[in-house]
Amino acid sequence: MGDYGHDLLFGSFITPGSDDPERTVALAVLAEQVGLDLVTFQDHPYQPRFLDTWTLLSYVAARTGRVHLSANVTNLPLRPPAVLARSVASLDLLSGGRVELGLGAGAFWEAIEAMGGRRLTPGQGVRALEEAIDVIRQLWDAEARGGVRVDGEFHRVVGAKRGPAPAHAVPIWLGAYKPRMLELTGRRADGWLPSLGYLHSGDLAKGNEIIDDAARRAGRSPGDVRRLLNISGQFASAERGPLHGPAEQWVRELAELALNDGISAFILGSDDPDDLRRFANEVAPAVRELVAAERDRATAPERTPVTEPAPVVAPAARPARARVTGGAFAVVPTPDDGRRRSDRQVWDESARPSGPAPDPARTYTPQEQANGQHLVQVHDGLRGELAQIHDLIEQVAAGEIDAGAARSHINTMTMRQNRWTLGAYCESYCRIVTTHHTIEDQALFPRLRQADPRLRPVIDRLEQEHHVIHDVLEGVDRALVAYVGAPDGLAELRAAVDLLTDTLLSHLSYEERELVEPLARLGVS
Repeated sequence: MGDYGHDLLFGSFITPGSDDPERTVALAVLAEQVGLDLVTFQDHPYQPRFLDTWTLLSYVAARTGRVHLSANVTNLPLRPPAVLARSVASLDLLSGGRVELGLGAGAFWEAIEAMGGRRLTPGQGVRALEEAIDVIRQLWDAEARGGVRVDGEFHRVVGAKRGPAPAHAVPIWLGAYKPRMLELTGRRADGWLPSLGYLHSGDLAKGNEIIDDAARRAGRSPGDVRRLLNISGQFASAERGPLHGPAEQWVRELAELALNDGISAFILGSDDPDDLRRFANEVAPAVRELVAAERDRATAPERTPVTEPAPVVAPAARPARARVTGGAFAVVPTPDDGRRRSDRQVWDESARPSGPAPDPARTYTPQEQANGQHLVQVHDGLRGELAQIHDLIEQVAAGEIDAGAARSHINTMTMRQNRWTLGAYCESYCRIVTTHHTIEDQALFPRLRQADPRLRPVIDRLEQEHHVIHDVLEGVDRALVAYVGAPDGLAELRAAVDLLTDTLLSHLSYEERELVEPLARLGVS
């Protein structure tokens, strides 16, 4: 019991809503953009308000390039296992090895029967699922001799040709709660995937014990079974309940689940873009750091064994932000290369004021250096989003997506959500640097003005430019809308994106040039 030592994964559990399919896809793309490892969708083929999950997974696979994908979990009574095996293998090959297989024995039996499926008792569902695992694994084993043969009570395959083999060893994760399903998970599956909301106190420990015992009886190691968990919660400024509070609370609670209950994959059920960003940027890295530190401590000589982890305390700030060494100021702002795509100018760059020159005799602690470095990191994310906008426009030009889809994707981006009222720095960082409260966006610039009055002209100018960038983004949006009704307006659309490129890159370089050292010197709290 305890930590099974798997690498940690963080994913999203997105509603496959059919009312706004482009938003559904945009959320999946956003999950990849912010750095999550996994995108999942529930699979209820009888639900007309949902997109078909496997069609959606295929579409999302084509729109992404790194994130892994899975149904959470596949409705086996309406997905014949032989056909499902080929669907999974095909999409895994097409996506470059990014598909995982979650399986469920079935629920909502009246709806399943209405779609032509067969109602099963719980015991029958477990037996049918085990037979399906046999069918799927035999079909994937393309190198074995002879055809696939499973003469089961519920699934019968007599001599079907094997293949194709998936691009990677696709794990099979089971959504399991009852003892027979948990035993099957230990005997045959690669992962256990329950939802925290359906569990009671002690259920994770009981489930792990059943799975571990079943694995050992089958000649397997308990560590052969990854433990995944669907979670839901709410970010708030104060603790109000489990997974309902500030990011630091989430970090502490998820790290405890990893170290005490062996959970190594956390899948957040949310359709809120801000939740996905905070989960990826604030929670996931800090959980990884805490768990890694506890594992190092547990394996060191004369340390507590891994099955008895010490109480987990969330750090006041993520250590990863403080890896810059102390000494002379060493954070390098991103220079403006001077290249421009547009002949329009929305401001006079020569009129930009400059702040005070750094004191050459001053030294900076690692945390101070990290304060400045984080601004560069936040801006790099915005630069990456700018590249994605260019790619979306080229997809529109090539007819691969329509302007409405591009607009939906852009509207989920940080630069669009941020509104540029006070920049992206506070949006990303000010919620991380303190364990007790969230610094409002409006706090950073007033603090810098007050702490060093010499910065006031720079801050005023930056705020003016933030509003201009917002207007330029609105211009891109208007060009996308116009392009829907006038397909010959591609030149105007590209011109709007070129202007955004010039404006954004110039501004980011200026902001870094003027603020990385003051952020280090003056701090953010």
